[in-house]
Amino acid sequence: MATDITMPQLGESVTEGTITKWLKQPGDSVSKYEPLCEVATDKVNAEVPATVAGTLTEIVTGEGQTVEVGEIICRVAEAGEGADHEKAPPASFAEEEPPAAGKERAKSDADAGDSSMKRRYSPAVLRLAQEHAIDLEQVEGTGKGGRITRKDIQKLIDSGEFPQTGARSEAAQKAEKKEEPQPAKTGQPAPAQQQQPDVQTEPGDKEVPLSSVRKTIAQRMVTSKHEAPHAWTMVQADVTGLVKLRGKRKEDFKKREGISLTYMPFFIKAVVDSLKEFPYLNSVWGGDRIILKKRINISIAVATEDALYVPVIKNADEKSILGLAKAVHRLAEKTRAGKLTMEDLSGGTFTVNNTGSFGSVASQPIINHPQAAIISMESIVKQPVIHDDMIAVRDLVNLCLSLDHRILDGLMAGRFLKRVKERLEAYGPDTPI
Repeated sequence: MATDITMPQLGESVTEGTITKWLKQPGDSVSKYEPLCEVATDKVNAEVPATVAGTLTEIVTGEGQTVEVGEIICRVAEAGEGADHEKAPPASFAEEEPPAAGKERAKSDADAGDSSMKRRYSPAVLRLAQEHAIDLEQVEGTGKGGRITRKDIQKLIDSGEFPQTGARSEAAQKAEKKEEPQPAKTGQPAPAQQQQPDVQTEPGDKEVPLSSVRKTIAQRMVTSKHEAPHAWTMVQADVTGLVKLRGKRKEDFKKREGISLTYMPFFIKAVVDSLKEFPYLNSVWGGDRIILKKRINISIAVATEDALYVPVIKNADEKSILGLAKAVHRLAEKTRAGKLTMEDLSGGTFTVNNTGSFGSVASQPIINHPQAAIISMESIVKQPVIHDDMIAVRDLVNLCLSLDHRILDGLMAGRFLKRVKERLEAYGPDTPI
């Protein structure tokens, strides 16, 4: 029999993946560890390798299909399998257990597997069940071993009939259905029926299916806005000295390092040095506690044609401006090439965004939950200002900060922004990088 190749676990919280491209076709020979297909998850794009050497006999999951972790995606006949079968003794002479005993043991193993799998819930399943008070003990799963999948929960939510936590009589359920709909509680997501309105299409409209990445972005943005009470503040910095510094160094930097010198590493450096003074900005919300992170790992927003990724610069406070420039360039290249790994995307403690790269002068970024805050550097614009009691043309930039008001108050956020502003304004043509 052929060996089943299943969807691998590509991350701790990854529960499913989408086949984007098959690199092998039925009949092709494959070596052990040779890539069979490309897979996209809500975190990374990766290749699925063959676990055995042989011939690809069947593709179970087609391109564009999404399957749960552990589900079969293809089958591979191991090399030399045919010869082994020819040498095998006839069934009547093989030392095997009786068919009935084999069936009983298989049934027992399956029952044991079912029992262990049914109560293994993914984070997505637990979150949906909690939001809609669904009693998972009363839900029949369609996943491997009877496991409850996100699709099972979403189907129940869409139907409007699902077992809720706490015993309720059938009469009580019927009475509840007769009641007038009540407004959603503050901070709670609206029912699925209200979240997915029946939008009418017209001739010429084009429907674009959501990719797994876009679905994840949508989910996380909604979670962040529901969970974290956002507040927003902005200051303006005079970065004339920084503009002169970059203009003086960028050509030599390009020749020496082989990468462009942008404003981003200077901005990150000012941020991480300020985070050392204000550790509450470098924290995450822990439900019943605030966790001050020891390491300063900066998430940076990198946009592609169809999505936004936030790879992480680890231990950013230990790097020079040159080191930060190289880290930003490396992560941007990996993002656009679709080569990010789970390691590249995990562990962020504070997010830095450069919305000024496409001309924005003010923005209100959404916090990268469960982090405490996110800062955006806007476009640097020349403006006439009063400088040394004279009118002068200076390079100004807006710094926009969104903060989780459960963790931070305006006073601390304002002091943090002030220090970032002071550090940016301290750059000059002779600043070492």
